Amino acid sequence: MKLSRRSILLGAGSLPFAVPSFRTGALAQTAPAAQNAEVPPILFVHGNGDYDALWMTTLWRMESNGIARDRMAAINFTDPNARSDDKVEQANRSSTEDQRRELAAAIVELKRRTGAPRVALVGSSRGGYAIRNVIRNGGTGDVSHAALCGTPNHGVFATDDQPNNEFNGRGTFLRGLNEGESEVTPGTAFLTLRSDGMDKYAQADGRFIGKPGTPTGVTVEGPELKGATNLVLGALDHREVAFHPRAFREIYKFIAGREPARIAIVPEQSVRLSGLVTGTPGGVSTNRPVAGATVDVFRVDPDTGERRGGAVHSAKTGADGRWGPAQVEPSWFLEFVLTSPDAPTTHIYRSPFPRSSDVVHLRAARPLGPADKDAGAVVIMSRPRGYFGLPRDVVLLDGKEPADVKPGVPTDSAATLRLPAAEAGRNIVAQFGEERIVARAWPASENRIAIAELTY
Repeated sequence: MKLSRRSILLGAGSLPFAVPSFRTGALAQTAPAAQNAEVPPILFVHGNGDYDALWMTTLWRMESNGIARDRMAAINFTDPNARSDDKVEQANRSSTEDQRRELAAAIVELKRRTGAPRVALVGSSRGGYAIRNVIRNGGTGDVSHAALCGTPNHGVFATDDQPNNEFNGRGTFLRGLNEGESEVTPGTAFLTLRSDGMDKYAQADGRFIGKPGTPTGVTVEGPELKGATNLVLGALDHREVAFHPRAFREIYKFIAGREPARIAIVPEQSVRLSGLVTGTPGGVSTNRPVAGATVDVFRVDPDTGERRGGAVHSAKTGADGRWGPAQVEPSWFLEFVLTSPDAPTTHIYRSPFPRSSDVVHLRAARPLGPADKDAGAVVIMSRPRGYFGLPRDVVLLDGKEPADVKPGVPTDSAATLRLPAAEAGRNIVAQFGEERIVARAWPASENRIAIAELTY
């Protein structure tokens, strides 16, 4: 079943949505005591190269609608990047079987912890592959609902070469998942969410995957599945169809069977933050813990980015790579300083955290490279839960639209500003829509990089 984008957009537009207020004392009322006993526990599954932290805002919205924190979990795949060839071992990368095995274990653990007979699974992009693989291979009795958000169910490309690439719609893996008249496994309810033309991994032209002018063999309808409820969410990008408020609304309705009471996040009176420090061995992002890293957390002025006093939390990671917990206020703008082995000192500036989270993961910036050799300071504006769309979005870095963000279909989730040495130390404003972060441009000569990391 497929609903028109017009009906979905009109429905989404009728719901209240606002970035939470961060004024001191302007705390919303406690979330309503919703009737959520019948809602199954929910396990969130991230995509290729990502980590569970991307689900943080979704978890907050679920909590704000009465879903208990201990009834939810988000998996952190050890090696989140796919292999080039699913059948060939590749350092710090995972096979489809690796992901199936890790997800199956996470389902068992969530069922054990909650005592529930079945759980609901929500996946972004490649995470949907692991979900379908688990369900198809004996897991339907454990899974009541499967929501697949931007999952390239018919491939990022569909060609006769690379038969063992899991993203090939004509390859061994996806042909196995899609065979049969219905492409879903009976016994589990399936939902797919997709973009109306703004998903860079559902494009007919290969330029979005580095092959300009070469047909991919897929279309914007690639994420849909025969036998599923297929919804089109308008001009959202590849990640937004999982993490945007519109996506949250559809995910909640699908699992809970009713409209959410609210879309906005309800702030807590007291906020505790913790997370994992991870690294990039061999240049590949992993979720393997990093020991011996130092994390310092500072409260900063929202208008200048300057620190307000000393560190509110300092920690050194052990073998488990964990830092925290840090006690903060829901109105504080924060700077996280990560000093990690063999990496630049990374200054990460964040908007206030309205609610507690134990998935505030930190990964050091990439080393300064040839493009940075003449820079006095390097500032990166990063949007992990979506891409920058021009002219769709308001995107400003130091008062200008970033030159390295391409217009049209959103493909870039980061923009880089390089400043001369004379400007090191000054403040830089990163603006995306209504979210505004002020960062300090730290001297590159000290092997430091600043990141303005957007939450929304």
